[in-house]
Amino acid sequence: MEKEKIMSPYVGYLGLFIAFALLIGPVLLAVYFSPWWLLLLLPDLFCWIGLLVVNPNESAVLVLFGNYAGTIKRNGFYWVNPFFIRKKISLRARNLNSEPIKVNDKLGNPVMIGIVLVWRVENTFKAAFEVDDYIRFVDIQSEAVIRKLAGAYPYDSHDDLDADISLRSGGEEVNGELEQELTERLKIAGIQVMESRIAYLAYASEIAGAMLRRQQATAIVAARQKIVEGAVSMVELALEQLSTKEIINLDEEKKAAMVSNLMVVLCSDKDVSPVVNTGTLYH
Repeated sequence: MEKEKIMSPYVGYLGLFIAFALLIGPVLLAVYFSPWWLLLLLPDLFCWIGLLVVNPNESAVLVLFGNYAGTIKRNGFYWVNPFFIRKKISLRARNLNSEPIKVNDKLGNPVMIGIVLVWRVENTFKAAFEVDDYIRFVDIQSEAVIRKLAGAYPYDSHDDLDADISLRSGGEEVNGELEQELTERLKIAGIQVMESRIAYLAYASEIAGAMLRRQQATAIVAARQKIVEGAVSMVELALEQLSTKEIINLDEEKKAAMVSNLMVVLCSDKDVSPVVNTGTLYH
């Protein structure tokens, strides 16, 4: 397999000077209406055809009769063999902001996911000859990587108890795997992956409502657990302080009643209306 070859062509100003010099003869003959001026114009046309301009961050892949001759990567004004077929390839960094597509996560839940990919052509030979259309190749492989990545992780960690990371919480690890997979797939086309990350992630519309309620329920349960833990600590501290300071002596029945009342007050999600006991402690 051939590799990229960097060419150093002739300076274009030399070719331009020769082209103007060869133009003088046909012009003089044309003045005297000589029929030979057309024949003398042919070499001059070849000189003009050989002129080539390569802009900054641009390259020109040159092919001569089916054989790869080399690539010009340095910008400037050049003269090359007029028979060269030239293919311009941009070396600029390009940005792919993919439209979110519907895929299934590890548990089969439909999710919408899109990525941002920054890439550029690194090897012009591979970009020109190893794939049919390197730009379309990037688009197709990016979608394939999105589907593979989504199928490897659940959307959220609570969806799979055995999952350490998820698409939503994976962060750098998930983005790192995304970049590694894209690098492996795109190197065949001579593409350098400069950056890649998940830019959009959401449940598909048909299950978004149900999943939102599930997330809310999970959050409520987690909050209730914290509230109960705090309430138990407060009740334990209250009983300990009452006993240590000998403010009041409570039997087991009254302790149970006090604990019950305190837990209701501390764990209630609404304001509690106290009932004042005007009698004795036991009535």
